[in-house]
Amino acid sequence: MLNGLQPWHLIILVLVVVLLFGAKRLPDAARSIGKSMKIFKAETKDLTGDKAAVHEDAEPVETKQIPATPAAPASTDQQVADLQRQLDELKKQQAAEQPQKNVS
Repeated sequence: MLNGLQPWHLIILVLVVVLLFGAKRLPDAARSIGKSMKIFKAETKDLTGDKAAVHEDAEPVETKQIPATPAAPASTDQQVADLQRQLDELKKQQAAEQPQKNVS
């Protein structure tokens, strides 16, 4: 059975695949297959209950902590003012970062 598959068979198979899909699309296809296999492996481990292995493969996610709200919510005007202040600060940060990106 193993003798039925000769090296020239593999060469012909590779040539057919390259002709069908094109050399430029093969790395993208291989990358997407690899990602799909990684997701499939993680999901099957999740189904079997091995959650520790799933978390080892997972990429870290950037999280931000939401500030605690007081027991009695502030008035709507106060909330709007706080949000406007935060928006202004973000705009200032973005404006400060913009010239640095243009310099690089």
